Amino acid sequence: MNENPFAEGLVIPRRPVSFSLVVFGASGDLASRKLYPALFSLYSQGFFEEWHLIGFGRRPWSDEAFRQEVQKAIQGIPASTQEYEGFVSHARYVQGDLDESSFLKLKNVLRPEWDVLYYCAVPPQQYEPITELLGRTGLSRRPGTHARIVVEKPFGRSGSEADRLNRHIAQYFDETEIFRIDHYLGKETVQNIATFRLGNTIFEPLWNHHYIHHVEITVAETVGVERRAAYYEQSGALRDMVQNHLLQLLALVAMEVPTSFTSDSVRDEKVKVLRSLRPIDRRTVQERTLRAQYGSGYIDGEPVPAYREEPGVAPDSTTETFAALTAYVDTWRWASVPFLLRTGKRLSRRLSEIAVYFKAPPVALFPFRSEWGNLLVFRIQPDEGLTLYVHTKVPGLQDRVRRVSMDFLYGSGFSQPSPDAYERLILDALLGDTTLFTRRDEVEASWAFIDPIVKLWEENRVPLYTYEAGSAGPAEITQMSQTIGSRWRPL
Repeated sequence: MNENPFAEGLVIPRRPVSFSLVVFGASGDLASRKLYPALFSLYSQGFFEEWHLIGFGRRPWSDEAFRQEVQKAIQGIPASTQEYEGFVSHARYVQGDLDESSFLKLKNVLRPEWDVLYYCAVPPQQYEPITELLGRTGLSRRPGTHARIVVEKPFGRSGSEADRLNRHIAQYFDETEIFRIDHYLGKETVQNIATFRLGNTIFEPLWNHHYIHHVEITVAETVGVERRAAYYEQSGALRDMVQNHLLQLLALVAMEVPTSFTSDSVRDEKVKVLRSLRPIDRRTVQERTLRAQYGSGYIDGEPVPAYREEPGVAPDSTTETFAALTAYVDTWRWASVPFLLRTGKRLSRRLSEIAVYFKAPPVALFPFRSEWGNLLVFRIQPDEGLTLYVHTKVPGLQDRVRRVSMDFLYGSGFSQPSPDAYERLILDALLGDTTLFTRRDEVEASWAFIDPIVKLWEENRVPLYTYEAGSAGPAEITQMSQTIGSRWRPL
């Protein structure tokens, strides 16, 4: 008997082979807030055996000074002194600039027989010189091992910039070695969209225009631009959030059933959705899009300034901090189903969710009124989980009907917290699994949809509204939902 009945349902741990992880921008905010804690969590769970963490930066640090910085970043995570010391003992540091001599110094530190993952935790304008130097010094293609690279958003400010950056990186890395990271795709609830839909036969037959009235995707933040004014002035909410996060969520909801759950099969279906988005042009831009900018107000009882009063922001700035649009996926499955998208800063609540509104029954047999029937909500943050709203009879002698909720929370459902998105994404990158990363044609397809909107907004074809900080956004947004016979879910 070759099978072990006690092993049924157990997951074989995915462990990367021996590797070096090089962090460009080792002293930066992203590295200390996200990367080092995620790596430490993976290390504590036993995912790493032979490995090095190599920080690369301009600061004149020794190995020991870098280890102290890494330990500061992970200090708040409960662990033993032995675990802390064991983790930081794998850290090395290379002081250098973006020049050939510094990259040759890095080359001497790397183990030639180990895989290497380069993580660009740096401003986007440094992606091109970094990849070029990796290529010139022989670090991008290493015989017998894998050399992979992770780049953060924004991946260009337009389709033409993204195309140029794609072509540049492709000179030194194959597409299977390029990991364009979108941390939303690493969140448990986002990963669960396909599992919930395709792993439960009661939902997939209903996942189409015959039964779904509309879909609403919300990513709301309470924070302002903080220290990112220089970047945000050149970006705005449309480029910063809609082009990547929200369109990726839309693609996961709307994609056709893949032939398998492999990286290319899933991403093939996502890019088909993005290419099927109905264009927004001069005739429809006012009806289907909205932009706004936050004024002064209160967040958690504390006064906050208007966007134009933030340090580094032009006093006459027309950069939007709130963006909303109505998208349509012109396929047989989704014919005429509106997808309402909204995102903004300085809103009343931090919330990311996808709400799928099912149509109401064709005949109203029961004494209640509703524009739609059941409602399925994927809560991405906070309180990751799912809620299904159904109608049921109220106990008693009268025929009264009430909508009730069936809730699932990851924390209570599995008695353990969900891993941070960066843990999953870093592990996948080390293993060479690109499923949760954005492929080149996805980037190009999303920009093809967004670029015309950006151009029309820059031509002031759409008014720039104002909303109070700490509110649910501009009042004018209600008209967008009323156009499709609905109303936005409250924040």
